[in-house]
Amino acid sequence: MIRTITIGSCISVQGVFERQQANGNIIVRVGSQTYEGKPVVFA
Repeated sequence: MIRTITIGSCISVQGVFERQQANGNIIVRVGSQTYEGKPVVFA
C-alpha cells in the first residue's frame, strides 16, 4: 500500500508502507531507502 508522510515542516515522501512505530510515525520504503515521518491524513 502506498502511503504519504511528512518529514519536517514541508517535505513529503510517498512510498510503500513498511510498519508503524509506537510513537505514531510510519516508515515507508522508496527503492532501497526507508523514511520515517508523520502520516498525511486526507479529508
